[in-house]
Amino acid sequence: MEFKEVNQLPIDVEKAIKKRVSTRSFEEKALTDEDKNKLMDFNRTLTNPFGIDVHVQHISKNTGEKNVRLGTYGTIKGARDFLAITVKDEAFAMEAVGYQFENLVLYATHMNLGTVWLAATFSRKDFENAMDIESDELFPCICPIGYPSERRSIVEKFTRASLGSKNRKPWEKLFYLEDFNKPMSKYDAGNYEKALEMLRLAPSATNSQPWAVVKEKNKFHFFCNYKNSINNDMKKIKHLDLGIALSHFHQTAMSNGLRGRFEIQDIHFQVPEHMHYVISYITEK
Repeated sequence: MEFKEVNQLPIDVEKAIKKRVSTRSFEEKALTDEDKNKLMDFNRTLTNPFGIDVHVQHISKNTGEKNVRLGTYGTIKGARDFLAITVKDEAFAMEAVGYQFENLVLYATHMNLGTVWLAATFSRKDFENAMDIESDELFPCICPIGYPSERRSIVEKFTRASLGSKNRKPWEKLFYLEDFNKPMSKYDAGNYEKALEMLRLAPSATNSQPWAVVKEKNKFHFFCNYKNSINNDMKKIKHLDLGIALSHFHQTAMSNGLRGRFEIQDIHFQVPEHMHYVISYITEK
């Protein structure tokens, strides 16, 4: 597979990553036309390294359409606008969604808009009634988007506490050197220390951080971490999460003036059963 070059985001990526939080309480007002147009115009410029078409649709509760409900099972308060993501079911589709849409999330954060990835806690039928979706497309997630409320709902406070969204796994649980037997130190990471740290801060379903990276000379190998027994829908979410992590890593690297390319590599070291190889990043010397 030939991977594609992508544009560097025209924002302070590290600042946006550190600023981004999962917002579940919004002011009860729609996006202004100026903000909506700016966001969707920027969305049309985005691509991903996998060369896969990722479609993002804007849906508003203020359209006035009859019999259209946008349910989120009480997890989201006040949101009037949503972004719905669809993609053809093919290899690397979920990684493409994670990478490309997270770039839009970071841009929205730069615009001072609140966002949150939702892959399960929403009524798919409600949203499918309000959007264009082909029979051969996957509909993996939505994203409420709007102006964050200064007051968090009780549900949001409980969700943030239960998921431990401020907590992240330590380096030695995520990053390895040469194989899975030796943890990678920040010194070992070299110029890519910041890119890996921004990857470590990436959001994921239930804050599970289902990824691992092995550095082998000038190569960073990315793995998705999950048990083989989980169902296909959950596997897709894990691979979507890895795509989000790849966005943080790659965009941070580019913002630091580092260059490399994505490839599929043969892995010659022993890999734990629950680690699933996905892709490698080869640094340019």
